Amino acid sequence: MRRPKGIKTKKSVIKRFKITASGKVMARHAGMRHLLSSKNASRRRRLGKDFQIDKTQVYKITQNLPFH
Repeated sequence: MRRPKGIKTKKSVIKRFKITASGKVMARHAGMRHLLSSKNASRRRRLGKDFQIDKTQVYKITQNLPFH
């Protein structure tokens, strides 16, 4: 069966966000690309972990990920 023509996954969204098995939307922290020597170790550890997206933004993200 063919997929409807208008429904597509936004590739930019799938690269930035991850949906867990329980349905949470996770993303990466900003600020881990460069200038890391001026940030202390605990801040670098915190920025390296994924964080959960606020529930007010989840609907917008999932609308762009129809097959995930």
